[in-house]
Amino acid sequence: MRRFALITCVALVAACSRGPDPNSQVAPLPNRPLAGLAGQQVIVLPVHYLRPGDSLGWAAAVERPRQLLSDVDDEIAFALEERGFRTRWVFPEQLVRSAQRNAAHSPDPRALAAEGLRPLARRRSDGQLGEPLASQLRALVALHGARYALFPVELRFEKIGGAGRAVLHVLLIDARLSRATWGADVHGDTASTYGRGSIASAANNLANLIAAP
Repeated sequence: MRRFALITCVALVAACSRGPDPNSQVAPLPNRPLAGLAGQQVIVLPVHYLRPGDSLGWAAAVERPRQLLSDVDDEIAFALEERGFRTRWVFPEQLVRSAQRNAAHSPDPRALAAEGLRPLARRRSDGQLGEPLASQLRALVALHGARYALFPVELRFEKIGGAGRAVLHVLLIDARLSRATWGADVHGDTASTYGRGSIASAANNLANLIAAP
């Protein structure tokens, strides 16, 4: 576990690299920074936010934002299942069903108090989570005997030259310690127009940080 903690404190490079972020507390390391998750019981939380106002107009053109975020959840689940995490990992749809069956003791996984985890928010340099989010996450992982939560907090679109791409802001959270131990922006492939392939490539690149296809 000590070795895993070191692994999870690093960020990705190459396709997922980005400029300096004053809120970021991670340092780059090549290859697969989340490979240590492969043998863990992990819950994957639903994507919570779609950032508005991109210069491409892609977010503004989304008629059903909640459905779009659900599609991203499905793409992430598909990419991770392809890499063999079907049995030990709990994906958003299953997580929501489980929470509904235990509504008296569990929050809605789609409506966590996660505003403070967004890329532009001010958050603690040590990654410590505040309340009520810390308690919400502890309740969710307890339902599945897990410790770690992979949290795609926000989806945004950004312009690259004459094209655009989807970007997922993702955190790895140690729910027992109530602390974010890793975070990065995961980029999708560039495209001239918005399509499902934009979010699918971002989901695939996220899975690539854990295991090879």
